[in-house]
Amino acid sequence: MRLWIEGARLRTLPLAIAPVAIGAGAADAAQRFDLLLTALALGVALFLQIGVNFANDYSDGIRGTDDKRVGPLRLTGSKSVKPESVKTAAMMFFILAAASGFEIVVITGQWWLIAVGLLSIVAAWFYTGGKNPYGYAGFGEIAVFVFFGLVATIGTAYVQIGFVDLNSILGGIAAGSFAAAVLMVNNIRDIETDKIASKNTLAVRMGAKGAKRFFIFMIWFPFVILFFFTLFYPASFLAYGALFLVAPATLIVLTAKTAKELILVLKLTSFAALTYALLLTLGLVIVFF
Repeated sequence: MRLWIEGARLRTLPLAIAPVAIGAGAADAAQRFDLLLTALALGVALFLQIGVNFANDYSDGIRGTDDKRVGPLRLTGSKSVKPESVKTAAMMFFILAAASGFEIVVITGQWWLIAVGLLSIVAAWFYTGGKNPYGYAGFGEIAVFVFFGLVATIGTAYVQIGFVDLNSILGGIAAGSFAAAVLMVNNIRDIETDKIASKNTLAVRMGAKGAKRFFIFMIWFPFVILFFFTLFYPASFLAYGALFLVAPATLIVLTAKTAKELILVLKLTSFAALTYALLLTLGLVIVFF
């Protein structure tokens, strides 16, 4: 059980919760909040996140990409669990995500959302799966930005509001920036081992210095977006509290010499994303008269 929990990479789950929280906040700001739809959207995001974690574990493991990696245990790469068992676990969580999404479709009658759900699962699998995984070509950050930023945030709000609103778009960009930043710092840590495995991530392509600069841009850009929220929702100023996590993450990534330090940056960024999202959501809910 301990191995499976570690393989699920629970530390990445804040990135699944953050966009749903912002989307729910946008729905509440439009006075259309629905607890059941929000819960189902959260189920989709969480199950999809865990599913992609197991899928990556399986695909990277059988390719040998994780043979010399530095960081938390990988089930397949460490040979702790049979590869087929890890693949089965990934498929099970994809099915759970699909089931939660289908329930949303049934409730809302928005049948075209099935295509969005299928595309999300396909993107999750082919990130590192298949013969030509796009994660090995440097497109991982784009996919994460789109699916764990825009799609998750706008989708959560849309199924409740019934249309795409500006709050969910801006919130989705912020959530996506944080999610892409987490993947970037993870890949910065693995630059040397990824080069050996011919995994040409964006970090490998940009080089350590360029990747670190891009990472810093991505974790600070959400606060630029936050300024616009504060103009209409003054209480959203609370989300600047996430700077207490972003500032040390910035300093550490600029001075990091070891992989262990970058793992700390990864954790700080992940929780900064969740803190930002929850406080922004609170700001959207609170109305000052």
